[in-house]
Amino acid sequence: MPLFDTHAHYNDDAFDQNRKGLLDALPDAGVGAVVIPGVDVESSRSALALAESRPWLFAAAGIHPEDCAGCTAADFSAIRDLCREKKVVAIGEIGLDYYWAENPPKEFQQMVFRRQLELALELELPVIVHDREAHGDSLEIVKEFPGVRGVFHCFSGSPEMAEELLKRGWYLGFDGPVTYKNARRAPEVVAVTPLDRIVVETDAPYMSPVPNRGRRNDSRNLPYIVEKLAEWKGISPEEMAAHTWNNGLRLFGLEGKV
Repeated sequence: MPLFDTHAHYNDDAFDQNRKGLLDALPDAGVGAVVIPGVDVESSRSALALAESRPWLFAAAGIHPEDCAGCTAADFSAIRDLCREKKVVAIGEIGLDYYWAENPPKEFQQMVFRRQLELALELELPVIVHDREAHGDSLEIVKEFPGVRGVFHCFSGSPEMAEELLKRGWYLGFDGPVTYKNARRAPEVVAVTPLDRIVVETDAPYMSPVPNRGRRNDSRNLPYIVEKLAEWKGISPEEMAAHTWNNGLRLFGLEGKV
């Protein structure tokens, strides 16, 4: 069963030296599909260009909370246009980030987040949500849009928050940090998450799993994440790979298309 990396930034500068060779090598490494999210208009366009270069690559278009300063009506219009392209399967990476003091004001981030959730409702697309140190506001805002579904990328909330999202039809994304020694909350979250709502991600080039922590990350590291999740769920890595593959296809409406 192939692996589905539902979140990898292959348009990041970190891949400039060997992007083509790396992407071409992924299918032989067992990676059958990848979603490349944007963080602003320019990166959403570059994500789409990469997605159009290979049949198993897909894109998401969106404005990230760290990159939303100065966001205008023209930016929202550009994201809407990108989201109508065939290879764009989601709106993202969008959400809230209260971690960095220099980020745009919380109220502005919330406005940008809501505008893109409205777009998701309009275009009937799933969303990829970034939630860092903003769990309460992120949950309350998505609850305002019960018709929108998607994934909380690199989920770091509580088991109680997870249960609330799962009840509403959301998926949860798990990344390299599940392999870290300090991953105390993640096993509790995985315990309450059904097998049909788990997707795996690398967030490449960031957050490499053990034993490659500290190095540039890519989709070939997915097996370390799958193995840890399988261990926590008491199933084989092969079973976990199959579940996460099917979940990724279902989340992004790609069943029968990959």
